[in-house]
Amino acid sequence: MNEFFEFFSFADANVRYVTLGSVLLAGSSAVVGCFTLLRKRALVGDAVAHAVLPGVCLAFILSGTKNPFILLLGAFITGWISLLTIDFITSRSRIKEDTAIGLVLSVFFGIGIILLTAIQHSGNAAQSGLDKFLFGKAASLVGEDLIAFSLVAVLLLVATLLFYKELTLLCFDQAYAKTIGYPVRALELLLTTLTVFAVVVGIQAVGVVLMAAMLITPAAAARFWTDRLSLMLVLAALIGAFSGVAGAFVSYTAPAMPTGPWIVLIVSMIATLSFAFAPGKGWVSRLLRQRRNKTLILEENLLKLLYQLGEQKQGTLAPHTFQEILERRAIPQKLARTGLRKLGNQGYIEKTPEGWLLTGQGQRRGERVVRLHRLWELYLTQYLHLASDHVHEDAETIEHIITPELEQKLMEELGFPVLDPHSARIP
Repeated sequence: MNEFFEFFSFADANVRYVTLGSVLLAGSSAVVGCFTLLRKRALVGDAVAHAVLPGVCLAFILSGTKNPFILLLGAFITGWISLLTIDFITSRSRIKEDTAIGLVLSVFFGIGIILLTAIQHSGNAAQSGLDKFLFGKAASLVGEDLIAFSLVAVLLLVATLLFYKELTLLCFDQAYAKTIGYPVRALELLLTTLTVFAVVVGIQAVGVVLMAAMLITPAAAARFWTDRLSLMLVLAALIGAFSGVAGAFVSYTAPAMPTGPWIVLIVSMIATLSFAFAPGKGWVSRLLRQRRNKTLILEENLLKLLYQLGEQKQGTLAPHTFQEILERRAIPQKLARTGLRKLGNQGYIEKTPEGWLLTGQGQRRGERVVRLHRLWELYLTQYLHLASDHVHEDAETIEHIITPELEQKLMEELGFPVLDPHSARIP
């Protein structure tokens, strides 16, 4: 607890530098990562992250100093060149984008490793610590680094706000943007530049190996929680910022633990929880929805079956035995008993000594399912000209998802019919 209060008091200058730098890095890169993710170019961040290493090395060789502005400028130049190279290869050859990314990534990174090795054997005393661009070392951030981070982060956020509408259109409907006269190529270059800036600002903290995760993972996590881009940007920035603070805190409480990898691990855990438990899109939510849908289909099939059995006996309120139900439709006994029990608890059917009996509420619901089934069969035969013996299976599926609005539309289109293609009455 003492460590918690010591850390969040920010009395230590190093804690302030590391924490604020991590927040600026993670938050700003996450915002740009949203647009990169939506354009389905997630691997581009990985290519840029590896391509900036030769720029850092060349900047050091030419300047002889580890000034963060000079090193970041070199990283920006080679990162930008790598994206242009990917676009050039993709547009001028039959090589697909993923292959081009792999080629550019490996070539640029290989050149960077060669230059880094040459620097390490050059005897230049100033090269100490240059390898932190390879693996990252957020704990070594100083005031100059923080100024550079702040300037780039502000630049990214301001550019995103100024060109929000244009970038949104570029991500969702590039063809329409071109049709109405937007400079699509210029917008692509702007997004490319922002992506390179986001990567460049982060390599000093998490390194070229992990930077792609910082760019894409917060955006991927936020995507599971919303369908609105504005909210997605805010969520991604908050997720990134939280992971930055949490990673710095872990590194502070356990000095042997590196900050950058912990930032990536924490944001990855948040993403994993989002993938699993986000409402609507998480896999747990999908499993529950599938289970509810299966239960709904079973219940409606049983109600429809009881209604149809009643039609055969000239009275929908006649009771029907469990054996009759199983003979009419191939439903596993255990599943059928479960479905009947649930329908009984909901008040749609009643158990009598003679069998199962539809209540008034159950009759109305069963009648509607039968009506939807027969309307859809009639629609397929009249409008799609399918044979009457080929429409039953399709109607078995669609009857469960037709809305009241679509039901009314079908009735009007078909002229409020009385009989289905099999001459059965439409209730």
